[in-house]
Amino acid sequence: MVAFPVKRAPAVQPPEAITNYWSLETGPLMSALGAAPEGLSATQAAAHLSRYGLNTMDDEQQNSGLRLAVRQFESPLVLILIFAAVVSLVLRQWVDATIILLIVLGSATLSFSQEYRASNALEGLKRRLALTAPVLRDGVKTMIAVDEIVPGDIVILSAGNLIPADGLVITAQDFLVSQSALTGESFPVEKRAGVVAANAPIAARTNSVFLGASVQSGVAQILVTRTGQQTEFGGIAAKLRSAPIETDFARGVRQFGTLLLRVMLVIVTFVLIANLMLGRPVTDSLLFAAALAVGITPELLPAIIAVTLSAGARKMNTRGVIVRQLDAIVNLGSMNVLCTDKTGTLTNGIMTLTAALDTGDQASDAVLMFGYLNAAFQTGIANPLDAALVTAGEKATLTTSAYTKIDEIPYDFVRRRLTVVVAATASPGEHVILMKGAFANILEVCTKQDVNGVEVTLNAAGRADLTAIFETKGRDGLRVLAVAKNQVKAKADYDHADESDMVFCGFLTFSDPPKQDAAKIMAELKRLGISVKVISGDNRHVTAHIAAAVGIDTATMLTGEALNQLDDAALQNLAPKTALYSEIDPQQKERIVRALQHGGNVVGYMGDGINDAPSLRAADVGISVEGAVDVARASADIILLKNDFAVLCAGVEDGRRTFVNTLKYINIVTSSNFGNMISMALAAPFLPFLPLLAKQILLNNFLSDLPSLAISGDSVDPDRVTVPQRWNVADIRRFMVVFGLISSVFDLVTFTLLLKVFHAGEPTFQTSWFVISLMTELLAVLVLRTRLPAWKSRPSALLLGSALAIFCAALLLPYLGKFSGLFGFVPLSFAEMVTALGIVVCYVLTTELAKRWYF
Repeated sequence: MVAFPVKRAPAVQPPEAITNYWSLETGPLMSALGAAPEGLSATQAAAHLSRYGLNTMDDEQQNSGLRLAVRQFESPLVLILIFAAVVSLVLRQWVDATIILLIVLGSATLSFSQEYRASNALEGLKRRLALTAPVLRDGVKTMIAVDEIVPGDIVILSAGNLIPADGLVITAQDFLVSQSALTGESFPVEKRAGVVAANAPIAARTNSVFLGASVQSGVAQILVTRTGQQTEFGGIAAKLRSAPIETDFARGVRQFGTLLLRVMLVIVTFVLIANLMLGRPVTDSLLFAAALAVGITPELLPAIIAVTLSAGARKMNTRGVIVRQLDAIVNLGSMNVLCTDKTGTLTNGIMTLTAALDTGDQASDAVLMFGYLNAAFQTGIANPLDAALVTAGEKATLTTSAYTKIDEIPYDFVRRRLTVVVAATASPGEHVILMKGAFANILEVCTKQDVNGVEVTLNAAGRADLTAIFETKGRDGLRVLAVAKNQVKAKADYDHADESDMVFCGFLTFSDPPKQDAAKIMAELKRLGISVKVISGDNRHVTAHIAAAVGIDTATMLTGEALNQLDDAALQNLAPKTALYSEIDPQQKERIVRALQHGGNVVGYMGDGINDAPSLRAADVGISVEGAVDVARASADIILLKNDFAVLCAGVEDGRRTFVNTLKYINIVTSSNFGNMISMALAAPFLPFLPLLAKQILLNNFLSDLPSLAISGDSVDPDRVTVPQRWNVADIRRFMVVFGLISSVFDLVTFTLLLKVFHAGEPTFQTSWFVISLMTELLAVLVLRTRLPAWKSRPSALLLGSALAIFCAALLLPYLGKFSGLFGFVPLSFAEMVTALGIVVCYVLTTELAKRWYF
């Protein structure tokens, strides 16, 4: 799809003096960029934007309206027609040349207008989801669109943000960045202010951040040095654009195009050779063959797809579903497996702290205080658990005033724990390491436990008792975090090695009950033919409790530990049979998605966190929510304005309607065109003249395509919405052959009647068959648009009205005097017109009967 960005000046390189910006001190670098600690002024920012251009990867040359207009004439078939028109001009066939060029121009204009409108509609939806970032401008923190960030800006980043440009770290606290897309590093790396050698490779530039990376934890201020195509990511963007991932829908379009090309080559070659062997004029034969090639091709297919998908996107937007990539609409309609977390989808997503318990399963103010301090001081991504802890602590009148934060070891999905180091005002020489996280991951670094305020050795019996408490709470449906601490001598900073010899203090339990309508929504997804796979990082007990409450089979649950024991082949066999996954890490989520895809499933993945980004990208359709972190939203194809499966179900139905309407056009037009072309190919060698002139074929194709534009808003039978829709080129080929040959049979009957009964000459023959062919194509749209009897499925008013209007035009066309003469048409007698209508009625009845047999 084509975007239409704001016009901008060509991007230019920043001054040569700051090429190796990572090797410069902050002060000189700011001076070189015209920046200041309080950020750029509005005037400076505007000047920089004019000089360096928008912070985007879009190439204006490739994304302009002019480029789209030119693209309409890039089709080889259109070029053949233009060549044919030029040949006609050289031979002074002025009327033929003019008609061909007018029809080509009309088709191109129609296609361009539809694609242009569709592009603008999509861009309008995308702007609603445009990423913003907090930037210092005139000393004030201001949210601006990411594409307006310029070199010299100071950007404030925190956990969950995508890094919007290349830049130098000015200040940072516990700032961990995932930059695997550029460096291949599996784990986040810490970034700090400083100076790095000028020849340092990207992975060694610990003072720099890069466009396309994401913040895993902490906060930082960044001085922007490179934007758009001048970034490190911009250097490889061209390669990424040249090899896009082919979606299920795009693959279907490509396979369909290959099918048409093969059929077209066979028919056109046969007809051209036959006509030349019969001694017919070379010009007429070439024009006829070229017209046949266009006649079998649904040349408005790009426009039909564009207008159908954009109409679907607009409709989905009214239901709270925003589409970032148009192809995602049909992929959503094709989806038969949905992978999702339970929090916020099966549950309300609103955590409430229910208890702070000591190691004896009794209420503990100390454990609440430890958990509160850890949550209040942490600078990682905001999450419901920490928010619930802070709320509960404030309700209990707890404060952080007596403590100072010293350091933080951020949460990651391998350790599954978060550590904060604090110093009590009363004891500045000592630090307290406070840790909370998943029970098993906390327990593994503890050597002692707190029993009624006394630290005792944590032996096997003690571990078993703690595990029993944990499992009991989980079976009750409570989310459980463990809390540990350690008091150590003060030092400057801390790392993972300090997470040892901890004292297990107790538990924090949280409630997040299932949504009231969750079971109903699970049943609705099942009705739509979608298998739901719950993939949770939570422990197996609470995951099973929630799943059972909403009707998901827990007997097939697979844990992360068990999954690690499976090779890819075993997982591919087991994944489709497994409905519930617990204790799963982010890498395992992606493995599950790919294993399901390997079995031929179209997989949707719904997620909103940092750890969901790889799976969102791997899935056939990534689904996120408006409030998700930047990296999740940027990785998703579909954005829900509410974290609600009901909204998703409506989106799936809309996606299927869109897909069905797209396939309607393809099936109907290709079968009609195929039938007509077969008829002409068979008749041409045996007739003393061409069955239709080239200009008549083109006019027929153009007029019959006009009502098809209304298919995008056509109604869809309910039974087509209850099953996933998939591309099947074999089905399209079978449909094309069956209904195309039915059309050909009636064409041959028509030829026989015209020649043997009416003894029609060339003009009468061509006029009669043109009228019959056009009327049958128009009525085929109304009959073949549904699998039900045509009178039981009401088409949209626009489709019905446009089809009937062109039908009436077909009846009138032979009687329009000079205009008819331009196309070689002559008036038909009453008997000839009645016969034509009789053939059309018989065709419609036969097609209706064949449709019942076919489906």
